[in-house]
Amino acid sequence: MSVSNMNPENYTKEQLWQLLVETVHASIMYPTHKTYTRDTILLTQKNITASELTERLGMPLGEALVIPW
Repeated sequence: MSVSNMNPENYTKEQLWQLLVETVHASIMYPTHKTYTRDTILLTQKNITASELTERLGMPLGEALVIPW
């Protein structure tokens, strides 16, 4: 199926999540952001929100949502 024939209503939240994860994993900065978040930020702020992570590292919100998983 081509992109032009796709109907967004056919996607479930799970499928959209997988698409977001795939996109984030393709980001050049993802490995660096994930390592820094895991090794530095989460050690002192276990309950940091995605919005706070976005502001702190200047990353897109989608990336901040994916990083903890």
